[in-house]
Amino acid sequence: MKTIIPFLVIVLLFCSCRSPEPRMPESVKSGSFISESAERNKKLNDQERVAIEALIANDSLIDYVASESGFWYYYVNKVEKDTIQPLFGDQVNFSYSVNNLQGASIYSFEEIGTQSYIIDKEELFTGLREGLKLMKPTETVTFIFPSQVAFGYYGDDNKIGTNVPLICEVTLNSISKTND
Repeated sequence: MKTIIPFLVIVLLFCSCRSPEPRMPESVKSGSFISESAERNKKLNDQERVAIEALIANDSLIDYVASESGFWYYYVNKVEKDTIQPLFGDQVNFSYSVNNLQGASIYSFEEIGTQSYIIDKEELFTGLREGLKLMKPTETVTFIFPSQVAFGYYGDDNKIGTNVPLICEVTLNSISKTND
């Protein structure tokens, strides 16, 4: 009996040290959420594009430019003679207002105030970051940003909701060049 107990303990220890067997899933739906999300985003982008193109078509007096970054813009005040534009690391001083596509004010120039931004080194929503790079000092440009280059799905957690296209009027006050 004394020899059986150590033998049983060794057998029990050996059997209990096995690793658990993984359980296989009953059904696999990999990628379905991603493909549904992509389809939903394509439809949203198409709807926004139609709304923006309708807005542009109704405003035949203004010559809109389509940017490579996926937004449209026109010059309110264009500077022809100056060729300086902000580059990576330059500090810009600007002011802007934000409206929805119907023209209702979301943030006024006064609410936002004058902003200072170092090009591509600080956080700023994609459309405005790319739009500032197109501007020269003292220019005023009106940008129409689809939601994917504005605040997108998350909004700004304040006045701008989910997937809201924006119209921003931006005045670039000055550029401070860096020696990088």
